[in-house]
Amino acid sequence: MKAENPRTSPVHRTSEDLPLAHVRVLDFGQYIAGPAAAMMLADQGAEVIHIDPPGGPRWDSPAAIVLNRRKKCIVLDLKDAGDREIARKLAATSDVLIENFRPGVMTRLGLGPDVLRALNPSLVYVSLPGFASTDREFGALPAWEGIIAAAAGQFNDMGLNRVLMGINPSFSPLCLPSAYGAVLAATAAVAALYARDSNGGGDHIEVPLAAALMEGLAYNSMRIDPYPERYHSLREREIARRRAAGLPMNMNYADLQELLDPFYRSYLCANDRPFYVVCSSHREHVRKLLVLMGLLEPLRASGVPELDDWYLPRAEWPDGVDGALGLYPTPPAWAARIAEDIAARFRTKTSFEWEEIFGAAGIPGAAHRLTDEWLQSTHPLEAGLLIATRDRERGLVRQPGPLAWLQGTAEFVTATTAVSPPDGDRAAILAKDAAPPIAKASTAGSPPADSNRESPPWFAGIRVLDLTNVIAGPTISALLARFGAEVINLDPVRPAFDPWCTIVFGMHGNQGKRSLLCDLKSAGGQEVLRRLLAWADVVTINASERQIAGLHLTAAEIQAINPRAILCRIDAFGGPRPGPHSDYPGYDDLVQASTGIMARFGGSLATPEEHAHVGTIDVLCGFCGALSTAMALLHRQRSGKASTARASLAAAGQLIQLPFMFDFAGRPPHDEPRGPQAKGYGPLYRCYEASDGWFFLAAKPTQWTALSRGIGVDAPDQLLQRFRNAPRQHWIDRLRALDVGAVDIGSLAAWRARMGDADGSFQFCRYDAHPSGHVVELAAPNAIRPARARLAPLAPAEKYGASTRAVLAELGYGAADVENLLGVGAVAESWSRHYLPG
Repeated sequence: MKAENPRTSPVHRTSEDLPLAHVRVLDFGQYIAGPAAAMMLADQGAEVIHIDPPGGPRWDSPAAIVLNRRKKCIVLDLKDAGDREIARKLAATSDVLIENFRPGVMTRLGLGPDVLRALNPSLVYVSLPGFASTDREFGALPAWEGIIAAAAGQFNDMGLNRVLMGINPSFSPLCLPSAYGAVLAATAAVAALYARDSNGGGDHIEVPLAAALMEGLAYNSMRIDPYPERYHSLREREIARRRAAGLPMNMNYADLQELLDPFYRSYLCANDRPFYVVCSSHREHVRKLLVLMGLLEPLRASGVPELDDWYLPRAEWPDGVDGALGLYPTPPAWAARIAEDIAARFRTKTSFEWEEIFGAAGIPGAAHRLTDEWLQSTHPLEAGLLIATRDRERGLVRQPGPLAWLQGTAEFVTATTAVSPPDGDRAAILAKDAAPPIAKASTAGSPPADSNRESPPWFAGIRVLDLTNVIAGPTISALLARFGAEVINLDPVRPAFDPWCTIVFGMHGNQGKRSLLCDLKSAGGQEVLRRLLAWADVVTINASERQIAGLHLTAAEIQAINPRAILCRIDAFGGPRPGPHSDYPGYDDLVQASTGIMARFGGSLATPEEHAHVGTIDVLCGFCGALSTAMALLHRQRSGKASTARASLAAAGQLIQLPFMFDFAGRPPHDEPRGPQAKGYGPLYRCYEASDGWFFLAAKPTQWTALSRGIGVDAPDQLLQRFRNAPRQHWIDRLRALDVGAVDIGSLAAWRARMGDADGSFQFCRYDAHPSGHVVELAAPNAIRPARARLAPLAPAEKYGASTRAVLAELGYGAADVENLLGVGAVAESWSRHYLPG
C-alpha cells in the first residue's frame, strides 16, 4: 500500500470539520498560560471569546498578538456589576472557561467554579494559577514566570556544563511553566469535553503552573539508587572527581568540549558555524555517521570495542572493554580520538551542507541557528510551523503555527487571519449572547442533574498501542494512561537503543503501561501486530512520514485493519504542511540547535549549550501529542471519523520561545537575556545574591516607589549591594510584605529529597520496592487536578517484556501458540536477565 502523502491525502473540507468546531471557550487569561491554552483550542476551530480588562491586554508585547489570534475580543471590567453579569451570561452558553488568576480571585468576583458550574453544569472550568490553591507556602504569591521557575529549581544547576563552570544560578528566559501548563490545561479541557456526556457534566480542573513545570522537568529530578556507574558520562565523572577531591568547579567553555561525547556534541564546519550531532545510544545512527565520514572501518581496524548485546551487565563484558561503539557514553579511551577524526571531516563542508547530507541519509544532526534565523528559514515557513496573522498596527506578524493538529487541516490551521483589537467584537458577542444558547459539542443530550458527583477517568475504556521510544513518544501514552486509557507498549525483541535511553528514561515514561516485545519483521510478529491494531483505539508512533511508510504503519494501512483507529504521529521537524526537512530525523537537542535555544542559552553561535535539562522540548511535545489525540477522539465521537493526530518537537520548541518567537516589518531587535552569566531581565526581574545564597525578585515598574522605600535604596543599581547585607529570607519576607514577588531559588534535588508537599504544588513518589530492585524517586504526575474526574493511579514501569505472555493470551493465543512464538523469536519476554543492567 502506498504511503500516505499529506499533499494528496483527504483534507477536512470546511472549518466545521475541525475537531473543536461547535465548542465555545471563554478566555479570561492574561500574560501567557491562559491565553496560550485558549489559543490552542482556537487554532482547532473553537469559538474563543477573549476577555480583556479596561486598557487591553496586561502584557504589552507583540506576543499578545500571537496569543489572541482567531479569538473574538471584548473588554469587561470585572469589578463592575454590569460587566460581571455579562461574563456570567457568556459562561452560561460556554463549553470551556479558562482563567489564570491567583487562587480565589474569580471566586471573590462571583465568577468562581461553584457559581458558574451551578449556572451551567456542562461547563469545563479550567484554572491555571501559578501555584496550587492548596499550597500554603507559595499559593498567595504573585506567580510570575521567573518566580515559579526559581521556586521549582529550574534556575539551579542548569545542566552539567553550568555545574562544571561553577555558574549557579543561571537565568533562562524560556517560558517553560506557562508552556507546560497551557498544553496540559488544553489537553485536560478536551478530555473532559470527550467524557462530558457519559460522566454527567463538566468539571473544575486546576493546573498549577509550578506543578506543570515539575512534570516537564521530571527526567531531571528522578533518582535511581544505586545508579550504575556505566551510565555516568565523562562530565558526570568529572563532577564526581572534583567533588571528592575538593576541587573547584571552574572549567571554561573550551575545556568542557573535551568532556562531551563524540556522538553527542557540536562540531565547527567550513563556514565556522557549529553543527550538532546526536547519534549516541542508537546502533544504526552511529554506524551511519561513521560510514558517511569514512571512519567506521578504520576505527574497527584500530580495535575500537564493539558489543553485540548492549544489555549485558558490565561484569560480563570482555576483558579490558569499558564500553562500546555507539553505547552511551563512548569509552573514555576512545572518545577524544573519535571526536578528533569526526571534527576534521566536518571542517570540509559548511554546516548547512552537512544538514542536507545528514537529512538525506537519515542521520540525526542539525546546523545551529539563532532564533531570528529560524524565523526566516525555508523549512518552517513551507511546513506551516511558522504562520502569519495580520495586526492593525504591525501588519503581518510571523509567529509559531499550531502546537497540535489533525492531518489534513493545514488550509485552516495555517491560514492568515486578522487579530481583533480589544473590544473589537463587543457588538457581535453581545448580540449573539442575546440569541438562544449555542449548540454544545455534546453528542448525547443534556447531562444528568447531578454534575458534581465523582466521575470515572475521562478516557476509561480507551485502548492505546504505544510504538514509541525515548521520551516524547512515551509521554503521550503516559498522559492518556493517567486519564484512564489502557496502554500496551510494543517494543522490538532486539532494541535499537541502549539501556540508558530505554530503561532509565522508561522508569518515568512507561508508568502505568504493560510491555510486549515483538519482532515485526517476522510473520508471527506481523500477526501479533494486526491483532493489536484491531484492538486499539489509538496507535502512537514517533517517526517521520517516510519512516512509517517503510514500516507499513500509515494511517491508511492501520485503518484498513481497524477503521476506528486513530494514529497519533509525532516527529522532529514536521508541520501541518510538507516542508523540505519534514522527514529529517531528530531529537530534542537538535530542535534546540535549529530554533536558536542553544545559541541563546550558551550566549552565541560560537558557544552553544543544550538548555539546562533533559527533555526541555521532549516532554512538551509528548503533551502536545496527547492534546492532538484528545482532539481526534472528540472529533471521532462527534463525526464517527478516525483522524491522524499530529505534533512535533519543532512546534513545541517554538512555544517555549513565544516571548521572542515573532517577526514583523520594523521589529526592533530582541533583547532577551542570554548566556551563562544571565541573571534576569533587569533590576526588577532577576536573581539576587543575599548573604547566605540566592533568591529571585519580580516586581512591576509601578511597584518601584514602595519597593525602594521598603528596602532602603534610592536607585535600582543599588539593589545588588543592598541585598548582600542580609540573609535571603530576611529580604523575601520584606518584599512579600510589599506584595512583591520574591522566592528562594530552590532545587529539583531538594524538592525530591523532601518528597515535595502533599498539599502543595510539588509532589514526588518514592518506590522502595520498585520492580527494578532499585530505590526510585520520581516527580508525581499531579499537575492536572480535576474536582470530579478520578485520574488513574499509575503502577511503576514494569520490566520490558513482562506482560508478553499475558497480552498474547488476551489477544486469543493459546499456551502452545505462545511457546511457538517465543521459540521462533517472534516475541520475547525480556532484553536482559536484569531490569537495569549494571
